[in-house]
Amino acid sequence: MLKISNLTKLYNIVIGVNDMSVELPKGAYGLLGPNGSGKTTLLNLITGQLKPTVGQVEVLGERPWKNNVLMKRIGFSSALDILQTKTTGLEWVTLYTEMLGFRHKVAVDMAHKALDRVGLSGTDRIRGIDQYSRGMKQRCKIAQAIAHEPELLMLDEPFAGLDPIARFELTTILTNWVEEGRGLLISSHILHELESICDSFLLMMTGRLLASGTIQEIHKLMTNVPKKIWIRTPHAPQIAVTLQSLEHIIGIDFHEDQGGIDVRTKAPNDFYRDLPSILIEQNLRIVEMQSDDDSLDSVFEKLLNLHRGES
Repeated sequence: MLKISNLTKLYNIVIGVNDMSVELPKGAYGLLGPNGSGKTTLLNLITGQLKPTVGQVEVLGERPWKNNVLMKRIGFSSALDILQTKTTGLEWVTLYTEMLGFRHKVAVDMAHKALDRVGLSGTDRIRGIDQYSRGMKQRCKIAQAIAHEPELLMLDEPFAGLDPIARFELTTILTNWVEEGRGLLISSHILHELESICDSFLLMMTGRLLASGTIQEIHKLMTNVPKKIWIRTPHAPQIAVTLQSLEHIIGIDFHEDQGGIDVRTKAPNDFYRDLPSILIEQNLRIVEMQSDDDSLDSVFEKLLNLHRGES
């Protein structure tokens, strides 16, 4: 599916990707790293948007740089908000599909099928994108990336800024994609966003590939380090009371000045699984949710020190 050999990308004196080599057979892979670690640069190299300074990339057996034929075999959704807000979702996905060389009538049919798959209804798809929620915009971007039925789908930070219900819906979409036997490479700086979707993971920092392995192998590096999630909500007391009854919750701290709570959990997957049903059943609302995944940051720091020859 993907072969990277001695890949380096320089921006003048800044190193975006540093001498990376890895070979990935067909499957679902999570690309993990802190912000600024080189994930986006790597994805741009893989999708042919950047030319390597040194080394080479092969995607589905072909080199991506200036390869328009390969673009029909891969799908990509950027972390940037590239949607044209004055168009409808249907118009946007149709336009993007036409840009890949499909005739208008065919592109419209493909756009409808993709929007069906991501759950944008007939009414929603003919509304202006400027009326979409963040979750709807993300689903529209996914539809744009899969409309032409690519062999490999690549997504850059697709969970960023989504509320718990939108995260759950996106996870379901991507899980179904993987279960159909299609390739997936998805980036994030938070492990638990990806662990129910991906089979294996690549850990990046400062442009380097620090480690790779299955979820079990990554978890071995993270043993006994709790995860902290910050929630901003007008219903902090009600949510806190319910969460405290769950076995995986270690503790909860209130931040009255910010209108939120810090939740510490030993099982983030269970937390994200349980939270949507709690919100729906009790008619509660979350404004914002963030997690720095301190345990993963600790792993990156440890691995980087090993690469530097430090203990």
